[in-house]
Amino acid sequence: MGQLAVRALRAVLVVVLAGTVFVQALMVWVLVSGSDPEDGSLPLTPLRVITILGMGSAQVALVSVWRLVTMVRRGTVFSHAAFRYVDAVIGAILSAALLWFTVTALNAPGQRDDPGVTVIMSGIGVAILGVALIVLVLRMLLAQAVARDAEAAQMQAELDEVI
Repeated sequence: MGQLAVRALRAVLVVVLAGTVFVQALMVWVLVSGSDPEDGSLPLTPLRVITILGMGSAQVALVSVWRLVTMVRRGTVFSHAAFRYVDAVIGAILSAALLWFTVTALNAPGQRDDPGVTVIMSGIGVAILGVALIVLVLRMLLAQAVARDAEAAQMQAELDEVI
């Protein structure tokens, strides 16, 4: 991975992480201070809590990607230590999907006249689950690479003994 790509990715990760922390702080302030009364058209308090939790899951994924990029730069990504970060990304994506389905369920009663919105939102939730499955497949590929790396190291050690 090139130095420019790593710096660009880290810059994006920092901006997104700072943005989510800022928005989370504002939303928590609104919830705690009670300065934004609801007008009753939407269940805003649950939606704000879900948004705060969703940003938390995004932050877990961002930090995990940061750690994986660090491992790539050090050449240690093909190790068992990388699995905890990949698993954290998968968990974050799954929690985001569950939160999205919760938002869909909260929004559904207001969409009785136009159920297509609820269907589209459900489709987005399924797409989010699809991303988790893609990352799971990539985790399996990482597991194969780690196993091959260990096998190659063992063969090299055996070859060194013979020579």
